[in-house]
Amino acid sequence: MNKKFIAYNNSQEPGYREICNELATLITNELTGAENKIWHAHPVWFLQGNPIVGYSKQKKGLRLMFWSGAGFGEKKLNVPGAKFKDASVFYNDIVEINSKDVKRWLKKSMEIQWDYKNIMVRKGKLIRLK
Repeated sequence: MNKKFIAYNNSQEPGYREICNELATLITNELTGAENKIWHAHPVWFLQGNPIVGYSKQKKGLRLMFWSGAGFGEKKLNVPGAKFKDASVFYNDIVEINSKDVKRWLKKSMEIQWDYKNIMVRKGKLIRLK
């Protein structure tokens, strides 16, 4: 696992630390070959420079966000973004994580992508890649 991710995860309260570690393991195992780095202060995975999935601690809990998740057709990704094509789910306990769901969403994240990499060039307009 990326050393900066380990530091991020270790900076969380114990319950959230477990959630972060579980999500990082699931994502890393499913998105083999994806670039990963701390981006906007939290762990994010990229495919060909395009952000795909990341997580961050927020008031409502640990947020797992898929940049193109609004197009996945998944009821459990029930926190859609207001401006873009993202969707999220919040976790407050590790037992809430269903690894089958996360793996399915990760598979969809490779199949359904919007071009966030070039959003600035296109002045905020998103174009679907896949």
